[in-house]
Amino acid sequence: MTTPVTVAGKVFLIFYGLLGCAATILFFNLFLERIITLLAVVMKAVRERRIRNSGLLPPGIKHDFSIYSLPGWKPSVYHVMLILGISAITISCCASAMYSPVEGWAYLDSLYFCFVTFSTIGFGDFVSSQNAAYENQSIYRVANFFFMLMGVCCIYSLFNVISIVIKQVLNWMLEKMSCLFCQRCNKANAFLGRRNAIRPGSKGRQSRLGQDSDGACDSDTEGRRLSGEMISMKDLAASNKVSLALMQKQLSESANGYPRTVCGSSRHNEFSGGVGALGIMNNRLAETSNSR
Repeated sequence: MTTPVTVAGKVFLIFYGLLGCAATILFFNLFLERIITLLAVVMKAVRERRIRNSGLLPPGIKHDFSIYSLPGWKPSVYHVMLILGISAITISCCASAMYSPVEGWAYLDSLYFCFVTFSTIGFGDFVSSQNAAYENQSIYRVANFFFMLMGVCCIYSLFNVISIVIKQVLNWMLEKMSCLFCQRCNKANAFLGRRNAIRPGSKGRQSRLGQDSDGACDSDTEGRRLSGEMISMKDLAASNKVSLALMQKQLSESANGYPRTVCGSSRHNEFSGGVGALGIMNNRLAETSNSR
């Protein structure tokens, strides 16, 4: 293991590490963005071919399908996680097949070393390239560098996709909790609103109360529509216009491929945004599991 010994070397490591670690994180983010873009293009092409072969499109659109191809479509985060997981497992298995005979480790120990190294945990109990000499040493070092680079990139991308899935689970839990609280609030409001309902014999009591109070209106029921009161045609037309506008907006969003909102504030919480790798995943992948 090579470590700095002198004071000048340790000071140099501190300043070099600031730039080196920042550049490494930038490299991983750029790799993540490129690999997600590549997977999105491939998965979109496969989906377009599947829709074209199913015969569900009109004959005129079949020839110029790329112009009308899936506006706003994004690949599912679960499919991307599956592809990245298979890639990471494949690289780890191939690297373990190299480390096991060269370093003299068991195959399971080599797999353990690959995960600890690729995830940058780095316990140090297993370290490669520590012997004085190897057979075909230059080829081994190049292969070691290649497996390290690709393994860390794949594991880094996989961890970011798993973080999106964890965020979905947390959003689902918050949505369920908010819906549960909303149901309790609605039950409480319904219980409080029963005092405004018209009960048998209440009209007589209200008329007697009105006569006793010399025509004064009760401040509690002022401005409220009772359950037995008829709604006017003007109010009915206005409510229908509002509901029709909301319906047109929802149909337009569904046609354009925008994500659907299930519960009012479930998509506008502290887990909705993100910077860096999380922002890349939010922009490139479809996080709503309801549409999948």
